[in-house]
Parts: sequence; structure tokens; C-alpha cells
Amino acid sequence: MPLYTRTGDAGTTSLVGGQRVPKTHIRLEAYGTIDELNSFIGLLIAELKTSSDLSGLEGTVELLIDIQSLLFSIGSVLATDTSEREVRPGRYVEDADVTRLEHAIDDAESSLPGWRGFILPGGTRAAALAHVCRTVCRRAERAIYRVAETADIDDTLLRYVNRLSDYFFALAKAINLAAGQEEYYWKAREVRTNDK
Repeated sequence: MPLYTRTGDAGTTSLVGGQRVPKTHIRLEAYGTIDELNSFIGLLIAELKTSSDLSGLEGTVELLIDIQSLLFSIGSVLATDTSEREVRPGRYVEDADVTRLEHAIDDAESSLPGWRGFILPGGTRAAALAHVCRTVCRRAERAIYRVAETADIDDTLLRYVNRLSDYFFALAKAINLAAGQEEYYWKAREVRTNDK
């Protein structure tokens, strides 16, 4: 059977269960952005696996792979119109998943210096990729909230996605620290004389 089906050639696609919707539907924006995030996490994992110094970051790749699996489930939830059908078994986010991210954030932050200003995305390639993951995650969160305006979205899923972007920010800083890479900080421009 070929990969292509031709069923989307007219600008529609199927949600879980077969319901046809336009490809511009907010559900597609939400789970498509989750898929994009998942792909960037894959790129981050590939970069981390080639990094020479991950001291203090042991277990990060395993956590990221677990996050990828959970994001796949989140995509399935977002692709299911629960007014039409039940979410497939095994596709859910638990409080323990949120707590695990909070612990990972706390662990990453525990070795970092205190606040010194607004950090510009960058540093090492891996840290820059973590920042890309952070921003794509924020976009996914906004899309999910748009879905939640008209559909029932579990609060735990929403909290998880919110913590996930925080995790990527903490991870980016931890990666730079492990690599001995200084952060770049935002600098305000000098005030012009005609500015009031």
C-alpha cells in the first residue's frame, strides 16, 4: 500500500475516527505543532548524542525520548474530537508526568547561576536547539488553548505542555553551563535624545 492516499488533495483530512475537517482546522494546527516540536526534539537528541561534555545532564536523552512518546499521545488526543468518539486507550497525561518535568527543571536550575538578565537564544548548537524546542512548545500551547475554547482538553495536558517549555529553557541553560559556554544577554540600546 503506498504512503500517499490522495484523500487530502481537496484540502481536507481525517481526525481520529474518520471525521473530515479542513486542513486549516485548529486541531490540525495544534497537533501539527506538537509533531513539529517532536521533530525538533529528535534533532536535539541527535545533537546531544554527539556532544562531548554532558556532565550533569545524565539521563537527559532518556527523558527527551520519554517526552517524545508522550507528545505522540498528546497529538492523538488533539486529533480526537471527543464529542464524536473516545480517546484511544493509553493516550493521556498524568500528574506524575507534570511532576517529573518539575523535578527535571529544579535539577537543571540547581546548578545554574542566579538571574543575570534576559538570555538570548544561542550558545552551543544543542542549547540553541533547546531554545527552538521552547518556542515551538509555546506555539503549540497557544494552539491547544484555542482548541480548548470549544473542546474539552484535560487540564493535566495543558499543565504538562506549559511546564515543557519551561524545561527546555532550563535545559538550554544547563547545556551551555556543561559546555562552558557563556550565555549571551539582551542589552538595551542607548536612549536617543529624542526618546521620551
